[in-house]
Amino acid sequence: MAIPCVPIVSLNFSDGPVFGNPFTIGDSTTPLGVGVLADKASLTVDLSSSTTSIKITRKRDVLQDTYLAGTAIVRVLDPNSYFNPQNINSPYYGFIQPLRKLRISTVYNGVTYYLFSGYTTDYKYTYPQNQVTGYVDIYCVDAFRIFNMSAITTVTGNTTGDTTGTRIGQVLNTLNWPTGMRSISAGSTTCQSDPGNSRAALYALKQYEETEFGAFYVDTQGQAVFKSRAQVIAAAGGTPTVFAQDGSGIAFANVKFAFDDKQIINQANMQNVGGTMQTSTSASSILSYFQHAFTRNDLLAQTDADALNIAQAYVASRKDTSIRIDELMLDLTTANYTAGVTAALALQYFDQVKITANSPGGSTIVKTLQVQGITHEITPNSWFTTLQTLEPIIDGFIIGSSLYGILGTSTMAY
Repeated sequence: MAIPCVPIVSLNFSDGPVFGNPFTIGDSTTPLGVGVLADKASLTVDLSSSTTSIKITRKRDVLQDTYLAGTAIVRVLDPNSYFNPQNINSPYYGFIQPLRKLRISTVYNGVTYYLFSGYTTDYKYTYPQNQVTGYVDIYCVDAFRIFNMSAITTVTGNTTGDTTGTRIGQVLNTLNWPTGMRSISAGSTTCQSDPGNSRAALYALKQYEETEFGAFYVDTQGQAVFKSRAQVIAAAGGTPTVFAQDGSGIAFANVKFAFDDKQIINQANMQNVGGTMQTSTSASSILSYFQHAFTRNDLLAQTDADALNIAQAYVASRKDTSIRIDELMLDLTTANYTAGVTAALALQYFDQVKITANSPGGSTIVKTLQVQGITHEITPNSWFTTLQTLEPIIDGFIIGSSLYGILGTSTMAY
């Protein structure tokens, strides 16, 4: 079967973080409103027809309990050595540099879907002497790479009492990150003054993510996204996309199960900078699974009560375990697979999925989970999308029922 839609690979050689077609003063061919204001003449190249394989990976690290940088590897045929930066006859001569903007998208049933937006880090060349053509593997990473390379000390404009979302915005302002490339919630937790120590900007952003017990990541359009704790909890109540092999949902190619202790946290130790360590434990969970401790000593909340609430929320959500469906694989070349293709292209972090999977002997496993990772592996004749699925980061029902009396009076509304 042929792939259902053609991936579009666009490489933009202009400076700066903003994706799109560059516009320069005096250029009448790309008007403002369509192009992106660029500081010098630049070049945007459509590599779709010469691309032979794509692998996109975006996911959450279960053990570290954090989002990882999204990555992509694009293999491009290069019969004329256009990607050789020393080839003066190349139309790209003088433009090939690391950290240029690469975007992967596709159009299906008239809808444009963005799959990845990031920045080139490596061009790895293979030019076999005994073959007709060579190729280049272009390695890319999303904006986490830029945040991690940037060091900050003073966060301009910060004051005691800022919400976590305000503070994340201030960190991004310090980096001159474009306002049009952000989707930042206000957040629920108020912060102490930023400590002003030298650290990577990504580390600072993650400090405020953890202080909120929210989520910070880069989406498929290259936007820095911060979800508040309330948004993370609310996502667990969304309407799920249903997958099943019996005709009651979207068919799938494979699932991977796991039943382990990876997500168990039965002792959480949380400490604000300058504060006292706050600890929450579950004696019953420790009795069943031994101690599984998780510690953060660099939170930036205003009060120790806030740190204690985060510790309690961790334990309430993670003290128990059950069988998981870690991965759900979709084969987009499946016949009559419109719903499956749409789901593979449209599902994003925190979207709900309900999976009914058959196991040997006629038993079934039914789980309602959240998408917390998406991988696309694409060639001219194949397209596999794998969804990483996990239990909710914060289980609002568990927290609401088991900690209502403790957290109901807190300034942190779980």
